[in-house]
Amino acid sequence: MNPGQIDPEPSSDTITGRSYPLYRSPLVRADARLEGDRVKIRVTGPLASLPAIRSSMELFDGQLAVRAGTEQLSLSTWIPPLPGKAFDRLANSRIRALMGLRTPDQVTISITEECPNRCSHCALPNSGNRLRLDPNAVQDLISQVLDMGTSLVIFDGGEPTLYRELPELVRHVDDRAISTLFTSGAGFTLSLAERLKDAGLYAVNVSLDSPLAEEHDAMRGREGVFSEAMQAVKNALLAGLLVDLYVVVRRENLCHLERFHQLARSTGAHELTLFEVVSTGRWSGREGLALTSAEHAHLAEFVSSRGAPRIFSVPDAYRRFGCFAARSWMHVTPSGEVYPCSCYPESWGNIMKEPMKRIWQRMGRFPHKGKKICPMRK
Repeated sequence: MNPGQIDPEPSSDTITGRSYPLYRSPLVRADARLEGDRVKIRVTGPLASLPAIRSSMELFDGQLAVRAGTEQLSLSTWIPPLPGKAFDRLANSRIRALMGLRTPDQVTISITEECPNRCSHCALPNSGNRLRLDPNAVQDLISQVLDMGTSLVIFDGGEPTLYRELPELVRHVDDRAISTLFTSGAGFTLSLAERLKDAGLYAVNVSLDSPLAEEHDAMRGREGVFSEAMQAVKNALLAGLLVDLYVVVRRENLCHLERFHQLARSTGAHELTLFEVVSTGRWSGREGLALTSAEHAHLAEFVSSRGAPRIFSVPDAYRRFGCFAARSWMHVTPSGEVYPCSCYPESWGNIMKEPMKRIWQRMGRFPHKGKKICPMRK
């Protein structure tokens, strides 16, 4: 197997041509079939011709998968594997969304402010109070959002690896959802990776600002962070976890797109995610951060023309589906405040004071839901 390619179980000849059930209902049926290293989607049923249905179901048509096995297919580190209870919940929520019903599919929980880095673009700068959510409060929150339909729980920080109860939190996410972890690599030892895998963690997002160690460390405010990130990738893979390299794209690192992709391939990462920097956190109020239309076109061309590993471009997803904030995403801070997403620092309530379901209902009034551009772009 080449690094960054689909993991065959037990051989590519066995997997190629296999069909996986994507969605089943009396009105719509969708199947995913692996042809070589590409996924082909077939949609049938009375509602199959509706543009919204076809667009939702065919999101991954012709795309690379991140891992294929005899029993399950992983389309992305951001999507539960199929078939499975978590994927069924996500598919059902997307169908409900076509009828105007909102579900918090993706909930990010910043469990701690503690972090050894001082990233220039951090969306959640340390308040100086070293805030952390109580483990019992996090477990209660997880139970609440799972009951609300969440299919992806993301643990974030700060640096969440410094949160000693992290494996117990991961274990609290049952089979109704998958859980993932954002890390700079600091503290992500092989022992921790194995404990998190055993607890049920699905994937790890290792954040990068540059494929060059010196540039990356400068952005992170500390020497050695790049080496820690690369070791975190190795440890995650050794533990059997899916790995995503998560890049905040800026005008300064746009020239490194090819190197980022080559790095993902050479390290064996399953996916490369590209997110556009916005004016928030330590860069709040800064003008001229957003990419130009020409730069967006360059980014889109790059994504569409590359092979494995799979590339997920968040700006492209925004343009296709609109802003996810308060529509299918929400973010919880270490103080319990609930934001529409991690980049939009506007609290709509606090989990210490009222149930999450009530806060989510109130967030239905968020004015930027579904807009084709991030409201924080400036």
